[in-house]
Amino acid sequence: MQFQQLQYFVAVAETRHFTRAAELVHVAQPSLSQQIKALERELGADLFLRARGNITLTDAGEALLPPARRILADAEAARYEVQELVQLRGGRVRLGATPSVCTGLLPDVLRAFHDRYPGVRLVIEEGGSHDLVRELARGALDLALVVLPLPSPSPALTTVELLREDLVVVSSPEAPRPGQGRTVRIADLVGERMVMFRHGYDLRELTVAACRAEGFEPDFAVEGGEMDAVLGFVRAGLGVAVVPRMVAARSGRGLRVTPLARPGLHRTIALAHRSDVAPPRAARELQRMLLER
Repeated sequence: MQFQQLQYFVAVAETRHFTRAAELVHVAQPSLSQQIKALERELGADLFLRARGNITLTDAGEALLPPARRILADAEAARYEVQELVQLRGGRVRLGATPSVCTGLLPDVLRAFHDRYPGVRLVIEEGGSHDLVRELARGALDLALVVLPLPSPSPALTTVELLREDLVVVSSPEAPRPGQGRTVRIADLVGERMVMFRHGYDLRELTVAACRAEGFEPDFAVEGGEMDAVLGFVRAGLGVAVVPRMVAARSGRGLRVTPLARPGLHRTIALAHRSDVAPPRAARELQRMLLER
């Protein structure tokens, strides 16, 4: 009994027509008929009652149909599993992330992923959450690390909370310490020159909103930079900046880190992907490693 014979048998059983079954399995009708007859000879029983314009299953055919379907389904599942494994030896993962997440969270996880799956190419796109949501929606990314709440809620995206991170104030060690003591309040930043991120940067909107909630407009010494530029300007003594604690911890020497007094400022990072399309196997594996980090 050959796998191909079972495939032809199921096709005839489901279409009740030899010609349509042959078209379904992409084989010439005479070849399909020969294989069905060979299967019947091997089993010692007719599988179909053949009458003009009317093909029905015999008792033997009815008995064979369920196990034949199971065999074909198992074979398809096995093929799928092998393909999934092959994807982890090659291919790519397209991951979007905000620049601060790229600096703080991603390096360790990506190193672990690369060590485990060296054949998978990682393509990283930096951007604000608004841009990343748009790229996800048009299929240009497999996964994205975004800041919640999303700028415009999208029912086409699935998001899973990854972490809630404190924000801190960074300044040059050579400049006066902002605020009083070991912590600083947002209200203490009145009159402080600030180094501010470009428009569209999640941290910019969050910081400006926090200052306005305290009744003042932030005073920008420099604005328009990405994370590395902002940290460099702060080191140079141009002003203070509000950044994620994880980024500040990785930034090395040349920065004074001052926690915000309670209740402080926080941001929530989430992992997002399209709801209507399952990410590729390699992307799902990266997703698992991010969630388990």
